[in-house]
Amino acid sequence: MFSYRQVRRGLAALALMWAAGAASGTEITIACGSVGTDIEVCRKLMDEWSAKTGNKVRIFLTPNSTTDQLALYRQQFGAHSGEVDVLMVDIVWPGIIKEHLLDLTPYAQGVQRQHFAAIIANNTVGGKLLAMPWFTDAGLLFYRKDLLEKYHEKVPATWEELAATAQRIQDAERRAGKRDLYGYVFEGKAYEGLSCNALEWIASYGGGTVVEPDGRISIDNARAAQALDMAARWPGTIAPKNVVSFAEEEARSVFQGGNAVFMRNWSYVWDLAQQGDSKIKGAVGMAALPRGEGGKSVSTLGGWQLAVSKYSKHPAEAADLVMFLTSKEMQKKRALLAGSLPTYPALYSDQQLLRAAPYMAQLSTAFASATARPSTVTADKYNAVSSALWNAAQATLAGRASGAQSVHQLEKELRRVRRGAAW
Repeated sequence: MFSYRQVRRGLAALALMWAAGAASGTEITIACGSVGTDIEVCRKLMDEWSAKTGNKVRIFLTPNSTTDQLALYRQQFGAHSGEVDVLMVDIVWPGIIKEHLLDLTPYAQGVQRQHFAAIIANNTVGGKLLAMPWFTDAGLLFYRKDLLEKYHEKVPATWEELAATAQRIQDAERRAGKRDLYGYVFEGKAYEGLSCNALEWIASYGGGTVVEPDGRISIDNARAAQALDMAARWPGTIAPKNVVSFAEEEARSVFQGGNAVFMRNWSYVWDLAQQGDSKIKGAVGMAALPRGEGGKSVSTLGGWQLAVSKYSKHPAEAADLVMFLTSKEMQKKRALLAGSLPTYPALYSDQQLLRAAPYMAQLSTAFASATARPSTVTADKYNAVSSALWNAAQATLAGRASGAQSVHQLEKELRRVRRGAAW
């Protein structure tokens, strides 16, 4: 038998243990990016949440490739692993991994109405808000202002003009001793980034969006084939032969190292190109991507969201972290720190932000022409659709197939993926 005094002492000890545990806070694990300054910026913002809540945050490192990231997430979902509480998810993923994400509607408390409506619609599946927008993006053309001025060239308006300008400057600079300079670099590796590039080429030529919003597979057409044939002329001429192994960071490394005239990439590159260790600081321009022959400029809509794993052991704390990081205040800080593009329309008229990031005013054309990947209509089959697209595009880039052969084979593959009259 325990005495009353012993019971009181035991309860007091338990209370002290509980208090010590509460004081130490809950530990939340977040996967919040892997390119550029993602981790550094994420840590700064998370420190503010930790100071506010007393909770701890641990960063989970993910692969650079978005394809590899999704594969890793799926492995964890398959094991019902709660190792990662908060996930950074690509704009095309909510529909793909919908059954593994927590509905954030109760935690958002209406703040989702302050974001761009199209992004919220993208993140809402079956009436559930599965992710909160963190920053948005679109494919952009970066160029060397100094080299264009040196050779009296304009920013190219068409892909044909880009190729001609890139070739001229590349040849002239190499004759002057700059043997490592290339005219153009882009994401040519067989992964999601190449799907984005290919969609931009095809749509800019009037070749459709591979799978149309009504579900129709439209890729087998002459304009789409022409677009792929156009891009196939770049590797080994204005682009390195190994551009077919480039993801975002490989392309940035070449461009920021002063070894390319033009580059296609996302907006995060701008801030990094202005850093003190950049060889092209102050010499970079940014514009909408060129248009295709007889077509228009098209950028693939990008951007990242934050979501909570359904298997998190701390869903309330994880959701609170998501709402904190995606708040207007934190998105503004992230824009100032990393040059990322906010998902709150109101921030695009914020004078402090515009003074610090004047390039934002140049992006209206790119966003006006942005096209979404066919992820909504193809839902959980999107990854197979994108994989088929990037493989077809790389087959053309590598010279294994003509544009016409690639789009014909791609249409057959997409019909196999669909396996029926509708997605």
